[in-house]
Amino acid sequence: MLDMIGVGPFITLPLLLGAMAGPQAMLGWIFGATLALCDGLVWAELGAAMPEAGGTYRFLRAIYPGKLGRFLSFLFVFQLMFSAPLSVASGCIGLSQYAAYLIPAIGAPLAHGTWWQIGPGTAVAIASVLVAILVLYRNLANLRWVSYVLWITVISTIAWILVTALFFGHLHTAFDLPPGAFHLTPAFFTGLASAMLIATYDFWGYYNITFLGAEVRDPAKTIPRAILISIVFVALLYLALNVAVLAVLPWRPILAMKDLASRQALISFFIQSAYTPRFGPAAGAFLGKLAAILVMITAFASIFSLLLGYSRIPYAAARDGNFFRIFGKLHRTLAFPRTSLLYLGGAAILFCFLSLSQVIAALVVLRIVVQFLMQHIGVIVLRRRQPDLKRPFRLWLYPVPPLLALAGFTYILLGRPNYQRELWMAGVVVIIGAIAYLLRTQFTPQTTMPS
Repeated sequence: MLDMIGVGPFITLPLLLGAMAGPQAMLGWIFGATLALCDGLVWAELGAAMPEAGGTYRFLRAIYPGKLGRFLSFLFVFQLMFSAPLSVASGCIGLSQYAAYLIPAIGAPLAHGTWWQIGPGTAVAIASVLVAILVLYRNLANLRWVSYVLWITVISTIAWILVTALFFGHLHTAFDLPPGAFHLTPAFFTGLASAMLIATYDFWGYYNITFLGAEVRDPAKTIPRAILISIVFVALLYLALNVAVLAVLPWRPILAMKDLASRQALISFFIQSAYTPRFGPAAGAFLGKLAAILVMITAFASIFSLLLGYSRIPYAAARDGNFFRIFGKLHRTLAFPRTSLLYLGGAAILFCFLSLSQVIAALVVLRIVVQFLMQHIGVIVLRRRQPDLKRPFRLWLYPVPPLLALAGFTYILLGRPNYQRELWMAGVVVIIGAIAYLLRTQFTPQTTMPS
């Protein structure tokens, strides 16, 4: 659940509302939760059947025979060299948006385009990456405190939002739908696809247990339960969170806000708006800033955790002899994957110049094309190729969930306005990855590095 929540729901609600111009965009959460459940069933079957470290990397090697499996698993790690920094950058940009609530000058870009910007906020986002790298640039024997900080901060912030809405909100405000909200026009369907893309970004993380499959106690039961239970509870939590915010803040003023910092740091503005009429402007402003600090702590913990976890995947693939050997090297004295960490941090810094919506779209499309579609086709292929494989958990109503997930992900890919840009980007990554694989196999002996 911690991997799923992170900073996402605190920074994406304005994007979600804008996708369909009204609270009907919460359909994106509902359909996104259904898609996550179908996808989660696939992860649950594969994770329980193959509880090894690496998740998708191991699944693709096992599902597809010979050189094809080796190529697809290489391609998965290769796309991670782009999608992982994009994920880190989304947390950095979210942190900078709430920093702009504390210091408004941070939110004023010096230069910007339709999908990029440069300004003090960019500098704050970059600084958060550098601080995280600095903290990680050592051998960390015990990281439990990161989970504790993230858990306490996230749950406290969400509880505060829900309690505030309970006392100061009006439920009818949350469902003040615009005329024709559910007219099935082309704009409705393109808006729903955009809303589902944002919801998909916010839900992702339920599968992270499969990357640690070898370390899970009783994986045959634990992995499916962890995935499916977390999806259900987080879906309910997200719906409650969105209803709570809209019960206090009417959606029309949110979309019409000229103060970009308030719209981007929506949770702080929500807190300030709820408490100012009861306790005065000074108290409202103080509580709004406190909420911003809590979200910034959550964002930094997310950045820290993402860099920590993702830096191990290229390292593991390189040690397995299926990625560039330079990523398999450890720091000489501190024994952490230095090259992998520095590359991911450097790439995240570059992506901090993009807008949040562009980062999320690029991340989701890239992962769908190069990871999720292959895995959903793969679970069907594996059923046919290895019908006798021991499957402690068999996904329900097979083959309906993977087919629905394929349809849902394809709708997200093709149903949005201007979808071609992200698809072109994903295609370029696939082509470059294929060339890199061919060159590497041509000139590098395929050996596993010693432990």
